[in-house]
Amino acid sequence: MVVFEPVNQIGRARNTGAAAATGDWLIFLDADSQVSPPLLEDVAGAIQSGRYLAGGATVRVDEDHPLGWLVLGLWNTLSRSFKLLAGSFIFCRTDVFRAVGGFSADLYAGEELELTQRLKLAARKSRKKLLILSQHPLLTSARKLHLYTSREHMGFLLRTVLTGGKQLRNREACFTWYDGRR
Repeated sequence: MVVFEPVNQIGRARNTGAAAATGDWLIFLDADSQVSPPLLEDVAGAIQSGRYLAGGATVRVDEDHPLGWLVLGLWNTLSRSFKLLAGSFIFCRTDVFRAVGGFSADLYAGEELELTQRLKLAARKSRKKLLILSQHPLLTSARKLHLYTSREHMGFLLRTVLTGGKQLRNREACFTWYDGRR
């Protein structure tokens, strides 16, 4: 089945795919990421355990890149410590995803972090957990590290912090996802 979302927005595209899905669990995977068989086995084990309602994985880039190593090292530490889901790979019970309202259509970036917070509330209510798998990290592309300068990346992060995340609601401000550089 082919599913098409006419509005170019990450959260909307993911929600459209989820609306067409019929399984008990959803897996969201970015097109420039690769899931290894061992990571899929870890996901299957987590699902079969019955203890989790959603999860993700730590991430690594597909080539050596100093900024990538630094940023992903920090992200992976925060992700494991605070159970933050990376948008490039999320698995979630379908009923829970729908019950919490899916990804926000108001955000052009960071929608996975906002969803994480709603999933954490649902997990507490159901006495379940969110899980970050780390034994077999998700492999993702270093493409954006080559397309945008360190200054552009750091400027975006700084503006996001200074605006309290308000710029995530502005498509033009989230240029690394929407400006068309490929």
